[in-house]
Amino acid sequence: MALLTAVVLASPHTALAQSCSLCYTQAAASTQRFIQALRSGILILMIPPMCLSIGVALIAYKRRNQFYQD
Repeated sequence: MALLTAVVLASPHTALAQSCSLCYTQAAASTQRFIQALRSGILILMIPPMCLSIGVALIAYKRRNQFYQD
């Protein structure tokens, strides 16, 4: 855990937030309505994979001892 923390702290700031120059240019030249739509779109695209990951983790946790017998 300490090694992971050291690697994250030692990495350059730009490596943590890489972005496409076209996306940056479009967002910088856009209106407030477009920026809000972009933020909403990002959230909408994040929710299904997050729910699927949580669901798989819960199923794995509930069935972790299914084949284990004393």
